[in-house]
Amino acid sequence: MTMRYRLFGHTGLRVSELLLGTMGFDDPTVSRRIVDAYADAGGNVLDTASAYGDGESLLGTILDRRDRFVIGTKYTLSRDVRDPNAAGNHRKNLVLSLEQSLRRLQTDYIDIYWVHLWDRHTPVEETMRALDDAVRAGKILYAGISDAPAWVVARANTLAQWRDWTPFAGLQVPYNLLTRDIERELLPMAETFGMSVTAWAPLAAGVLSGGADAPAGERRSTRVDPATLTPRQLAAARAVRSVADELGVRPAQVALAWTRSKSAAVLPLVGVSSVEQLAENLGALDLTLPADAIERLEAAVEFELGFPGDFIAECEPHPFAFGDAATRLDGRRPG
Repeated sequence: MTMRYRLFGHTGLRVSELLLGTMGFDDPTVSRRIVDAYADAGGNVLDTASAYGDGESLLGTILDRRDRFVIGTKYTLSRDVRDPNAAGNHRKNLVLSLEQSLRRLQTDYIDIYWVHLWDRHTPVEETMRALDDAVRAGKILYAGISDAPAWVVARANTLAQWRDWTPFAGLQVPYNLLTRDIERELLPMAETFGMSVTAWAPLAAGVLSGGADAPAGERRSTRVDPATLTPRQLAAARAVRSVADELGVRPAQVALAWTRSKSAAVLPLVGVSSVEQLAENLGALDLTLPADAIERLEAAVEFELGFPGDFIAECEPHPFAFGDAATRLDGRRPG
């Protein structure tokens, strides 16, 4: 396995093509081994959040090479459920959450500071200006947003462009063979703005990692109980395993390779509980799925783009919509 790197959005920041989530970190010894193995493989992005509490603090205690890593953390979720201003995307919560994360992570700056969740009660102008102030103060280097509608992100980045504020360079959203909703609006929006897309739950909480449908005696340690899965989930798991068996790889590697095949903007974010599980996930970086395998995987799980995507795609080749030259137009732009 040879780790390669991508530029983070429209920035010069180099990030590894597989990101490591640390939400499940609880044991310092095991967590340090995982981080060391990830770094040895060339990985450099560690993802956490203020809401992870002790996990954020644990990460701060085990990092020996802080500047070697790109650390991302998030704010928005409540720091104190009794305090109405201890949650949200407003300036007060941003400032206090950021200071708390800096202390927990034992660092002077955050590489990527993520808005954790859209807060419909805070004007996006307030959030973008507060983030830009933190960048200018040197406390954060880049900004990203997680779990928000496409129109919110597009408006925020357009405002940032107009007002010379720091734009969102990254978008963090769930994405896997079972959860393809971002293909409707979020992924095209991110690609248009040149944003990186960090995909959380790329294994669908273990459904696609090979534990749900493994033969007796081969089932991996997993939180997934096959008896609780829907027919759609079982169909996806079986399709992933079928492709994996044919290619001689692990199901988790197929599932991760599928997310990587859909867009160059996508960077899978994986969470692991052992060095062995990390090594298995890293194996996906050497796997390129054949076109027919991708077709079979997607055929196993129903997904409709919906309106307006399907409607626009149907209209584009018709002379009624775009004239007689519609089918002869090369839409690629120079450069």
